[in-house]
Amino acid sequence: MALSDEPAAGGPEEEAEDETLAFGAALEAFGESAETRALLGRLREVHGGGAEREVALERFRVIMDKYQEQPHLLDPHLEWMMNLLLDIVQDQTSPASLVHLAFKFLYIITKVRGYKTFLRLFPHEVADVEPVLDLVTNQNPKDHETWETRYMLLLWLSVTCLIPFDFSRLDGNLLTQPGQTRMSIMDRILQIAESYLIVSDKARDAAAVLVSRFITRPDVKQSKMAEFLDWSLCNLARSSFQTMQGVIIMDGMLQALAQIFKHGKREDCLPYAATVLRCLDGCRLPESNQTLLRKLGVKLVQRLGLTFLKPKVAAWRYQRGCRSLAANLQLLTQGQSEQKPLILTEDDDEDDDVPEGVERVIEQLLVGLKDKDTVVRWSAAKGIGRMAGRLPRALADDVVGSVLDCFSFQETDKAWHGGCLALAELGRRGLLLPSRLVDVVTVILKALTYDEKRGACSVGTNVRDAACYVCWAFARAYEPQELKPFVTAISSALVIAAVFDRDINCRRAASAAFQENVGRQGTFPHGIDILTTADYFAVGNRSNCFLVISVFIAGFPEYTQPMIDHLVTLKINHWDGVIRELAAKALHNLAQQAPEFSATQVLPRLLSMTLSPDLHTRHGSILACAEVAYALYKLAARENRPVTDHLDEQAVQGLKQIHQQLYDRQLYRGLGGQLMRQAVCVLIEKLSLSKMPFRGDIVIDGWQWLINDTLRHLHLISSHSRQQIKDAAVSALAALCSEYYVKEPGEADPAIQEELITQYLAELWNPEEMTRCGFSLALGALPGFLLKGRLQQVLTGLRAVTHTSPKDVSFAESRRDGLKAIARICQTVGVKAGAPDEAVCRENVSQIYCALLSCMDDYTTDSRGDVGAWVRKAAMTSLMDLTLLLARSQPELIEAHICERIMCCVAQQASEKIDRFRAHAASVFLTLLHFDSPPIPHVPHRGELEKLFPRSDVASVNWNAPSQAFPRITQLLGLPTYRYHVLLGLVVSLGGLTESTIRHSTQSLFEYMKGIQSDPQALGSFSGTLLQIFEDNLLNERVSVPLLKTLDHVLTHGCFDIFTTEEDHPFAVKLLALCKKEIKNSKDVQKLLSGIAVFCGMVQFPGDVRRKALLQLCLLLCHRFPLIRKTTASQVYETLLTYSDIVGADVLDEVVTVLSDTAWDAELAVVRKQRNRLCDLLGVPRPQLVPQLTVEEGTTTAPPRCPETREVLQPNRIAGEPDVASV
Repeated sequence: MALSDEPAAGGPEEEAEDETLAFGAALEAFGESAETRALLGRLREVHGGGAEREVALERFRVIMDKYQEQPHLLDPHLEWMMNLLLDIVQDQTSPASLVHLAFKFLYIITKVRGYKTFLRLFPHEVADVEPVLDLVTNQNPKDHETWETRYMLLLWLSVTCLIPFDFSRLDGNLLTQPGQTRMSIMDRILQIAESYLIVSDKARDAAAVLVSRFITRPDVKQSKMAEFLDWSLCNLARSSFQTMQGVIIMDGMLQALAQIFKHGKREDCLPYAATVLRCLDGCRLPESNQTLLRKLGVKLVQRLGLTFLKPKVAAWRYQRGCRSLAANLQLLTQGQSEQKPLILTEDDDEDDDVPEGVERVIEQLLVGLKDKDTVVRWSAAKGIGRMAGRLPRALADDVVGSVLDCFSFQETDKAWHGGCLALAELGRRGLLLPSRLVDVVTVILKALTYDEKRGACSVGTNVRDAACYVCWAFARAYEPQELKPFVTAISSALVIAAVFDRDINCRRAASAAFQENVGRQGTFPHGIDILTTADYFAVGNRSNCFLVISVFIAGFPEYTQPMIDHLVTLKINHWDGVIRELAAKALHNLAQQAPEFSATQVLPRLLSMTLSPDLHTRHGSILACAEVAYALYKLAARENRPVTDHLDEQAVQGLKQIHQQLYDRQLYRGLGGQLMRQAVCVLIEKLSLSKMPFRGDIVIDGWQWLINDTLRHLHLISSHSRQQIKDAAVSALAALCSEYYVKEPGEADPAIQEELITQYLAELWNPEEMTRCGFSLALGALPGFLLKGRLQQVLTGLRAVTHTSPKDVSFAESRRDGLKAIARICQTVGVKAGAPDEAVCRENVSQIYCALLSCMDDYTTDSRGDVGAWVRKAAMTSLMDLTLLLARSQPELIEAHICERIMCCVAQQASEKIDRFRAHAASVFLTLLHFDSPPIPHVPHRGELEKLFPRSDVASVNWNAPSQAFPRITQLLGLPTYRYHVLLGLVVSLGGLTESTIRHSTQSLFEYMKGIQSDPQALGSFSGTLLQIFEDNLLNERVSVPLLKTLDHVLTHGCFDIFTTEEDHPFAVKLLALCKKEIKNSKDVQKLLSGIAVFCGMVQFPGDVRRKALLQLCLLLCHRFPLIRKTTASQVYETLLTYSDIVGADVLDEVVTVLSDTAWDAELAVVRKQRNRLCDLLGVPRPQLVPQLTVEEGTTTAPPRCPETREVLQPNRIAGEPDVASV
């Protein structure tokens, strides 16, 4: 990133062509039904492979993906889509490629809608079992291209397993021949399921579904369940999660076991549960680094726990209302309130024995709550909720106690997050009794502000988000009277989280939880009013939350003090500097809501924190002290009272001593010194604006020293914070001078004025660029009374800063800040006739304009890119500000030639290649054009400009977008005053690097040239301007290389075909001479390549121009660079084929043969012979080798080393031949 507040010059330009609209969940129906039907109907035509197949597949994928968030819209259409695809599958004549394609489409539907909804639509008659089984059997598990087919067939097979008939009835007679036995249907399905449980693709998931449906069948479980479980456990025991194959096998086994214990009957699974649990313990899954394995382990553990416990609804659970909506409505129509919560103090089943394995299950689930991955913690939390619902009350309460143990500050953020998820699950299920709410609300309030710093960032976002989920769940779970004691604390905590949390997802979660509580509880103070302001979308903008929404909410007394306390306690010392600054500004706003509390309670706390050993606390507290003091001053100023009426003497002294205390402890040095300097500069500014009674106090000298020292040593400050500190120091200086350096109204203390201006002007010559930047802006920030009588001296110093000299050519930022300072000074002193040392007037305005306009030609580049663009942007802004200032007061000072130059220079910038600077230039151009109070005088072609750029179109055009900018700016080519500068900018854009800029600038230029083809005078003026640009920028790499590319484009597209009818047209003659001068002795490959293209384009001009262009190309055929030789040969070959009249038909074949067959990257001696042969065929003289001589003191001698040679044409070979390009 560049050192200033602007993006790095030369970075990638962003094009805002078309804004993409995000519809979210705004769809109402499946709108692509007809297209989908047609797409599925064409599968038989496109299945053969190639582009059509891929296009159809991709189009269907795009259609389906639109409904990822609203998959239910597909439900009415699923049946006909499946029928169309299954017709293909069940058709015996369908080729394999077509069947696989149909299953790919089926998988895409399943992915969007979910297999559970989709499964019931598969045909599942008895007659379907064997065909589907045969299809699965015929698949190759190792074919990675057809995994969708295997996945869908296994799902289909799992549905057919639900038929209510014994599979043995389908087997018939298994004895086919004596001694041979056919495998039964049951064994075939089990074999297939087992084989696919250990594959590496998604078919493994479908195999687990198949196993759960198959093994739990009444006729299968008796004979196969024990065998399968034994096989699964053996595979688990033998596999290791440290190998990839082991992970695949364990994943398949765990999925299958979890599905079996989920879908199987308790009495069938209970005999095996303890064995499975022991085996699972032996696998040590919590030690695995595979998230999926740990998640599946937790899922299986909770299913085993639920198998141990009898399925029942806990009689002791908390119930709110009726579960039936109809019953609730019936109670309301009868005039009754909702059913009161029913809590049984005694459990009917307290005496039931809890199986031995339950404790181990609960223990593993509690461990899962602390897992490092969210999906594992979430699964464990759901398991805790399910298990607690089947436990006796006392044991369930013990589980709640164990969950609350997660909320210890010895625990990690993972434990806090898992604990919040578990509490939310328990609350939703009515398993968190009101007696526990005191403990639970306490930890949840802590979780809502949980934020633990880790290195350069913090953890805790997920904890705060989960805590909001708990509050949301409680709103739905409890009656208002149960939560009434906690309303104040919860409502304040949620409002604070919704407004002051750093992360957007937490603010939105808190807003949603607050809304849920307002709607279901109805007890939150001012809930509706707050919701209308702090809704889901409003809290998305962090600055808006801190600075706007917080003020509205603080208007309600219930929330004012908690919000201020939160900012002082947790946000002023936040690790993120942006949050600290926003918190300080928020305190400024809230202090006006509670001035007495801020003055007597908040400010003393903040002053005590300014000497904290923690850097962030010091920084935030100093910023907050400044903002609170300034807020109290504003309140006092409204009543025409001094700020000391709100602040006692101790607070005033505390504010005054902050700088000296930091200085004495050397806290302006080291790594934290940057933050301290920025904070104290803000403090100086705010205390100065607050008119603190420090006039004549020694603290003013200390403040002035800090500002000067900061500006002098800006180069020692890290680049990412330099701009912020520089701005803070300059703002502090402006406020300090305005308040404490005024002797009489409008009069400065002469001694201070002399010292400041002399010192600052001397610093403008500092060898450090950043020091120049700082003191330039400091001079620009001085109030008018300090500039009185010294204006000319200051402007002269700043003009010297903006001047580019060889030793400081790279000081682009100092020139930029110098321009900003000049513009600001002009605004400060204003316009006044006959006072060149006090204001802008006729005597000095031309010098100011000269300095600003000279910077419009700053195209300095370095490793950061086009850093001169910063200078040009500042120059444009300064020119606009000065011109508008003069137009308002003394428009006669704007001379015609100055206004013309301003408009032309800005128009040139509006046609150049960097998007953001082009947009800024266009904004300046249109502002000057449409300014009407009064209008800017002497604007060239004002009438035509107002027609080309009507005021109504200003807001609608996006000048950042090349597609909108270039078609408009090229219209200025028709205005003679602007043509040169606009064409110069277009040339640079057309020869740039960005594809969109090149495309649209080229199209716009061609459209203009197409329109003037029938006007020889306009075309002549255009060509003359183009040549003038070339001549003015000869050997200027920034312009000449893009110009050669532009010439190549216009010649190739026949834009100058009208000139080819005249032999040796002046345009062609001069262009050829300029091109030869440009590439002479050049080693720039890009320039040479562009020159080759131009010479090839010039052979279309008849006469001497064509002969000389061919001669230049022949010279380049023997260039020292092989790339140049090869490219020249290739382009000459194409040119001869394009313009067939260049050479005679009798030699054309021989010429193209030589060009195509010669190895032009071979040795020069070999190449030269072929080149000379071409010269003879083309009728141009052969170049002659001459030694390169050195001239010393009038004597011609050969170089001391082996002399270089170059090829030239001897003067006697072609009379009047100008110098040619050397090779």
